[in-house]
Amino acid sequence: MLAEGRRVAEGRGITNIRWVEAVAEDLPAAAPGPYRLVTFGSSFHWTDEFRVAEAVYDMLQPGGALAMIVNTVEGRSTPPGPGPPPIPHDEIKQLVERYLGSTRRAGRGTAPNRTHRFEDVLVRTRFGAPRSIFAPGIPDLVRDSESVLSGYFSFSYSAPHLFGDRVEDFAREVRDLLSSRSPEGVFWDWPGDTEVVLARKPG
Repeated sequence: MLAEGRRVAEGRGITNIRWVEAVAEDLPAAAPGPYRLVTFGSSFHWTDEFRVAEAVYDMLQPGGALAMIVNTVEGRSTPPGPGPPPIPHDEIKQLVERYLGSTRRAGRGTAPNRTHRFEDVLVRTRFGAPRSIFAPGIPDLVRDSESVLSGYFSFSYSAPHLFGDRVEDFAREVRDLLSSRSPEGVFWDWPGDTEVVLARKPG
């Protein structure tokens, strides 16, 4: 990701970016700031949330903000589809569970069972209660079968290495499932609406 970011920035002549490889728990030492805005893109839940939020609070200028950007499906109105059938996510997830078990994997370990929301953490910090802003998700995103499969391989809980020598068997079953749902191999993918959970430092 850093290499791609550098490549795009250089191609556009952007030189005022400092690239840092670190984990959020390295803040503020890894990138002291101060900042007007700190963002997390579908990643805050991988951190020590309370600790990291408090570190970010100290890094922000007065009036600065912490923004967590996620795709939210639950509770949002599903738009009408563009025609192709939706991706059969429930059935693909059942295949993942059949191959890897019911314990959700992550990297080389397991993912914690997360039952709280970002708001539940932030309200206990100096930020206080955040607010959510919604932007409509892409209503007509269409993907082919290989894109759907590669999307699942990109998730931490179904990355290729987790399947070991059964990875091709899993891929074949997913392709067969997708073929049975759409002979044309095309699917509608509604990612949900874009939610920005916004917490602001007073000032």
